[in-house]
Amino acid sequence: MSETTHYRICPLCEACCGLEIKVRDQQVVSIRGHEADVLSAGYICPKGVALKDLHEDPDRLRTPRIKRGGVHVEATWEEAFAEIEKRLPPLIATHGRNATGVVVGNPSAHKIGLLTYFAKLTRALGTKNVFSASTLDQMPKQLANGLMYGHWLSTALPDISRTDLMLVIGANPLASNGSMWTVPDFKGKARALQARGGQLIVIDPRRTETAALADAHHFIRPGSDVFLLAALVHTLFAENLVTLGRVADWVVGVEEVQAAVAPFSADVVAPRCGMPGDTIRALARQLATTPRAAVYGRIGTCTQEYGTLASWLVDVLNTLTGHLDAEGGMLFAKSAAFATNTAGNPANKPGVGKGVTTGRHHARVSGAPEVYGELPLTCIAEEIETPGEGQLRALITVATNPVLSSPNGPRLSKALESLDFMVSLDIYLNETTRHADVILPGLSPLEDLHYDVAFPQLSWRNHARYSPPVLPRPEGQPDEWQTLLKIAAIAKGLGAHADANALDDAQFAEDAQRQFGPHAAAVIAATQGLRGPLRTLEVALRIGPYGDGFGTKPDGLTLQKVMDANPTGGIDLGELQPRIPEMLRTPSGKVELAPPMLLQDLQRAAQDLRRPAPDLVIIGRRDVRTNNSWMHNLPLLAKGPFRCTALVHPDDAARHGLTDGAMATLRNGERSVQAQVHVSDQMMPGVVSLPHGWGHNLAGAQLSVAAERPGANINALLDDQLRDPLSGNAVLGGVAITMEAA
Repeated sequence: MSETTHYRICPLCEACCGLEIKVRDQQVVSIRGHEADVLSAGYICPKGVALKDLHEDPDRLRTPRIKRGGVHVEATWEEAFAEIEKRLPPLIATHGRNATGVVVGNPSAHKIGLLTYFAKLTRALGTKNVFSASTLDQMPKQLANGLMYGHWLSTALPDISRTDLMLVIGANPLASNGSMWTVPDFKGKARALQARGGQLIVIDPRRTETAALADAHHFIRPGSDVFLLAALVHTLFAENLVTLGRVADWVVGVEEVQAAVAPFSADVVAPRCGMPGDTIRALARQLATTPRAAVYGRIGTCTQEYGTLASWLVDVLNTLTGHLDAEGGMLFAKSAAFATNTAGNPANKPGVGKGVTTGRHHARVSGAPEVYGELPLTCIAEEIETPGEGQLRALITVATNPVLSSPNGPRLSKALESLDFMVSLDIYLNETTRHADVILPGLSPLEDLHYDVAFPQLSWRNHARYSPPVLPRPEGQPDEWQTLLKIAAIAKGLGAHADANALDDAQFAEDAQRQFGPHAAAVIAATQGLRGPLRTLEVALRIGPYGDGFGTKPDGLTLQKVMDANPTGGIDLGELQPRIPEMLRTPSGKVELAPPMLLQDLQRAAQDLRRPAPDLVIIGRRDVRTNNSWMHNLPLLAKGPFRCTALVHPDDAARHGLTDGAMATLRNGERSVQAQVHVSDQMMPGVVSLPHGWGHNLAGAQLSVAAERPGANINALLDDQLRDPLSGNAVLGGVAITMEAA
């Protein structure tokens, strides 16, 4: 058989690189970067090449599993849905709809079927117990976005191709190629910045890969980002450096911010941050006096007790230095489809919207508020363990492994074992899904179509790209959106034999009537022949900011035009451009610089300012070869040096009697793990770094490659009750530990 060439968007991290895949006899023979791709221009990391390993992995599930006598056995799809019908509806009828919960992981963000149909499942279940990986790493940023700009995903992004100064705080984009910022080949773009005379500055408790590339690196004590950022803002006011630039007419709350940061002078925060006051003031001056500058903060700023405050202050800093919504500063993407901030905005009221609301309900046990429709993922265990009305008795997990990825995994694992019923949509029998009564596998990414829903809203450049399936799917395998609809139908009492396609048609007709009113019939007719997420995508593209408006703008985008552009790397929609006020969705129609919720929480930070820093704390770590725990099972990514090591500064190693390669016991109260030590001056003294997502030594999981070098689970050390109170995000860094030789 002749060799064929296919073009595919990589689904394994937020960079979303374009791939060129060659296939012979239904076997992948090579994967390389697609030179013509409008977003990544040929860049590729090892994860993209590992798609072949993922597709061929013998551990990847290809048929459903049902637990019988404690053992998972193969089953047909009909048997699996029948088991769900047998057990889920009676449980709901007996204990109520809030006795069920759903939790979704970040791989769903790369699956248009899961991302666009997950909400249909939650609505059918009618439960308030909705959880996601967002409360492990990004909910603080989403909440700050919503409060300031009116929508959770209105994220200001560094204009890296035109900036002359980029300050990176608590992020490692050289390893991640962006996080809540889709920027493939960050290294190349950073070097281009430096080549034109610009500077890259990194603030991080580890000399990361990004810091090694930077013109300057400053250590900071983990968890003190809020104090540093508040001091930078304080310096702007103290030295009369505040300028709002082009958004001056669209910002409110400047005076309130000035009053709120009054306690945070550079000299006051310096001991807590571990940074000299002169360094803090110099950074503020440099940001204020550089015409084109951008501040980017990410994981490290989110996964701490003051995550929402730190995320907000990053944007406050960009605003008060005149860099918000400015070329070379921070800009907002204009996505071709699905972006709420591009639609539904009356022309005579630019920027006006309903904004965001939190706390519409609360967790039953802890009282944690709902944010963006979700409760904190770290509440799951207590909701299962605690008797009473609304006790969680059934759980549906979608592409997630919280036993490894969330704090206090051992507690969660024990809680999952006590559930009355558990269903998992997953391609692996992992540390979490081993507890499931039914496992429903999804397609290999190479067997599925692809269009990114979320990431074009976070991309360094505007674009539209679509990937058709590379390989044929197994006979009888449903799409993941069909699986979600089937479970939804069962939850609503329609039975396991409900036709997913008929359900989809009925739901689309209902949605079209609500969205398009008298034009609904025309929209339905114009999308004949499409179904599922493809039909949803067709509508979203055609009514989007570049769309053809169903024929009213003949040169505009349609699904077919985007599909036709696949071999040529997609459609380039240009550099990011200033978008304020049209992208705002706040009730005032302004950038809300001083949301009352955040000003109030800043008082809590001010009271905490003089608390002494812990003697030794732990943080996580990102590696370019690992994004999710299951990637440790792919030979290409697992080979090479052992990566689950505890990085320890030489002074700390000497103080605790540790040598390079030795085993150390790390403790947080009664919780402990053992990890191999790597002595490194990359670390700030008093800080230990252990990567996230390891611990593949639990009975019942079937990840054979990962089990060869299981590593230590940092999350087993962490307290699942420690959260940012505003967003509910877990505290994953800056946690006090003790360390000793094992």
